[in-house]
Formats: sequence, structure tokens, C-alpha cells
Amino acid sequence: MESVSGNKQVPVPNPSDEVRHSILMNSLIKSGRLQDYNNILKLLSPPPDILNYASPGEFKNLKVGIIGGGLAGMASAFELRKLGFDITVFDALESRVGGRVNTYYFDKEKKHYAELGPMRIPISHETIWHYINTFSIGTEPFVQSNPNAFIYVNNARARNNAKSIEENIYPKYNLTLQEKSTPWDALYDYAVNYNMYRLDPKVRSEILKVLPKYHPAYNVLLNISIRQNFEMLGLSYDAINMVASIDALIGAVMDISYNEVLSEDYAETFSSLYRISGGNVHLPLAFYKSLTSKTPKEYSQICEGDLGRVTWKSGNYVTGIYKTDKNKVTIKYKNKSKPKGDFLSFDYIICAIPFSTLSTVEINPLFSNKKMQAIRELNYINGQKTLLYCNKRFWEEKKNYGNINGGVSSTDLLVGNIVYPSDHLLTGENPAEPGVLVGSYNLNKYATHLAEMKGEQVPEFVKRVVEKVHGLPKNYLDSIVMDYKYINWNNEPWFRGAVAYLTPEQKRIFAHEIIRPEYDSRIFFAGEHTSTTHGWMQGALLSGMIAANNLAYYAKISRKY
Repeated sequence: MESVSGNKQVPVPNPSDEVRHSILMNSLIKSGRLQDYNNILKLLSPPPDILNYASPGEFKNLKVGIIGGGLAGMASAFELRKLGFDITVFDALESRVGGRVNTYYFDKEKKHYAELGPMRIPISHETIWHYINTFSIGTEPFVQSNPNAFIYVNNARARNNAKSIEENIYPKYNLTLQEKSTPWDALYDYAVNYNMYRLDPKVRSEILKVLPKYHPAYNVLLNISIRQNFEMLGLSYDAINMVASIDALIGAVMDISYNEVLSEDYAETFSSLYRISGGNVHLPLAFYKSLTSKTPKEYSQICEGDLGRVTWKSGNYVTGIYKTDKNKVTIKYKNKSKPKGDFLSFDYIICAIPFSTLSTVEINPLFSNKKMQAIRELNYINGQKTLLYCNKRFWEEKKNYGNINGGVSSTDLLVGNIVYPSDHLLTGENPAEPGVLVGSYNLNKYATHLAEMKGEQVPEFVKRVVEKVHGLPKNYLDSIVMDYKYINWNNEPWFRGAVAYLTPEQKRIFAHEIIRPEYDSRIFFAGEHTSTTHGWMQGALLSGMIAANNLAYYAKISRKY
């Protein structure tokens, strides 16, 4: 999770790998963890190229079915194609591609937009940068922290800097003398990161690993919630309440595994962030264009005749997975024209849909007992966003508590976070220009409570809260907001949740089992839920590459015997 006061962003568009690595190194030096640098890069980098496992075109006669057309499924298909597999991708979505990557455009020119799904790309997430470079996609800075943004908690307003928080927010809570005298940055860092700093660097690296067994010192942290971590550190009840209120995302997931915090802070996830120019959807669109092209430029070193064929089946969702004989897996799928379903058999399968969706699929014979338990129990949390399309950028105006260019305001109110567009970071402020404000970005129960509102109730509620946070007159935004769009990821039928956020002990119990192949190594698993970076595009992409490599490895072995 990020500290609301955060680190200063570096406004460099299209950073080279060298620039990114330099930023990461400097951030780790500031955190006193330079010894983690090599481990972070290694663990977040793509695995060895799939051509290390087999030759181009080697598996021309084998069929692979990929269940799920999100980033994990796309990465698997992209890599397997190098080896000549005949690939069929089943994507339940009809009108778009990208899974949870969902850019919403308010104008035909696609100038004014925001993300309903993932919106940030950390500089340390090597795998997504690998594909950004592969497809030559442009990027620009995403401002996470802005000292002009607001912290609005307990009916008190502060600016997003330590001094303002200490002057305006601290008095609202019954803190101990030591807590009162501890600057906000130091208090937050102690509360969130102290136990991570105490781990030996080698042990810390297990935060980004999936292992059958973990070091005892790290294992302790796997078994506690975020709240329990705060309590173990001796924070008073009011200090815990204050931290959870000031950082809205932490406040929403206090019952979730402390490891979800560790996986983000260990990798310096929020030290410097980017987004894809024109919308993050350009990444899945690039994948889709390449996968459906007969002569994709991304495989310039592989002969066209050696490339596998990819069939993309939009609007087709899988309802059954069956082991029909020793060497085949059959899936049942449906679409609008085939409501009763149809069947296709494959040599191999990659299942890249959330377990929350897989739990509704018929599986016969059942996977291993522990895999079935994971499918039933793995914890997903809700996510809610409300986008407000405004005819002017009131937040950039110097009057009425404005002058905010990018960044995030945090509140203990139901909207959670308010996210300001970062596109003017490079061009300069222009309050008269229309813009899209993320009026609410929240998780877990807060998201569900807001999502229970219906229709116009959602934007009306969000507008009133945004006015309160910014100190604007009531109904001020009625003449400013031209349009809106909101999403509740629990209600999205092919996702049933925004992100896999595990509860205490679930990584220890399930993480290694989740990625274990089934049906005698004929079905493999991918998706952000199988990764160590839950909720990030990095996790989906890396898991897809790993699943493809594992499939190629077993296919090679199977041919020998």
C-alpha cells in the first residue's frame, strides 16, 4: 500500500529500462533496502523465453485451449504461438477485450477517459514493461501523491503532507504521547513496514515467491491480518483507527492478510508510477492485434510457417471441464447462438479465469482436493469506481481549495479515494479544459456498500462527497459533471470480484497448490490470483508466461515418452 505522503514522482515519459532501474535503486536507497534491488528485479522479470524449452513450430499438431481472454490468457497465447501450437482462446466478453483492463472513453476522439480497472504501472514491474517494450507502447507518468490533494477524515480536512496531517488530523484522535510526537511519515512507515525491515533480505525475497514452505520468520507474517500487525506493533486503538482512516485503501482491507501490504511495499510499488498513453486498454488491444494477425511483426525472428494459429472466440464462456481420456481435455462452452453448449477437445488447457468464476464451472473428474478447496475458498474483494466527466477541471483552479494537478485525495467517507487525472503533468494546468475525475475508488466492504445504491443514487452521492472533501458548496458539481460511469466488480458476471486479496494463512495454504497442474499435467493455471502481485497487470502477465513455459516443458516430456 502507499503512504499518502508518498515519494516525489519523476515526470519522465516513456522511461528506458535504465531510467526505471535508477528510480527503483534510488527509492530503495531512501528506504534503506538497496540489498533488495537484485531480488526485486529478478522476481518480477519475465521467466526464460519459451524458446528455451522447444523450437519454433515444434508443436504444430497440438491443440491448446485457453479459458479466459484477459492479460494472463493473452500472454500465454502470445508465448505458446512461438512453438506452433494451434490455440483457441475462449473469451466471455463480447464487446471488448482485456479482462479487468477496462478504459472508458467519454468522447468519440477518446481524449477524455479514465480506467474502470487497473490504472497504474509501477516502475519495478518488469514483466509488463517487457510487453510495453515488445509492442512499442507509449507511457506517461501517473501521479500518485500530490501535496495539494486532501486528507478528509473524522470531519477534518488536511492537505496531503505530514505537517498538515499532524496539525489537523492528529487532534481528532486520542493518541499516546509517543504517537502524538511521531511525525506522520515515521508513524506510517513504522506501522506498515517495520516487520518487513526486520526480515533478513534473503527471507524478504520470499514475499515475491511461491514456495511449498516458507521461512518461520516470514511465515508468522503470513498468518496475521493488517489489523493484527498494527496491534502486534503496540499501536493504540486510536492510532490504528487514524492510519486506517487516512489511508483509505488500508482502511478497507484491515481484515486481509498483512502479506498483501508486504508484496506491494517490498517491491517499492508506489515509488514511481506510469500509465499507458491513451488508456491502458492499448496493451490488450496490442496483444489482440498481434494474436489475430497472420503476419505479426512481434515474431520477426520466427518464420511465418512456424507460428501457431490463434482462434479468438469472443462471447464464448466455458461451463465445463472434463478429462475424457488420458491425453485429452474436453471443455463445454456456450454463446448466444449455442445456449445449450458445444464441446471441443484439446491436448492441453490453460485456465486463466478467476477462481470466483471457475467455481461455477462443472469439473469432472474433480481436481485435487486441495485445488478444489482453493477454488471454493480463495478470497476476492470487491472494487468500485465512479468516473465523473467534468466540463472543467475545478480541482486545478487555485480558488476553492483547488490547484491539484494529478494525485489522490483520501477520505474515511464511503468513496475512499478521489483520483485526479495526471495528463496535465507534462502540459501544464488548464482548468478550463474538460477532464475525468475518479470520484470514488474503493475496495472491499466500502465498495459493496456504495455499490448497493442504484442508478442515479451513485453519482449523486459521489458528487456530494467530492464537494465536501474539496470544501465546495453543496450541488456545486451539478453544473460541472456532464456524464458519469461507474462499475461494481462484484456484479461483473465473468469476474465476481475486483482482485484476489487473500485472508491470513491463505498464501501459506494455497499459493503453491494453486499453480500445480491437473489432469496429469494437461491443464495449467494462470491469472493474477496465481501470482504474488495480486491486483496488478504484472501478476496476470507473469503468470501467463509461466503457465505457457510449464505447458511447453510438459509437452516436450510427453513427446519423449
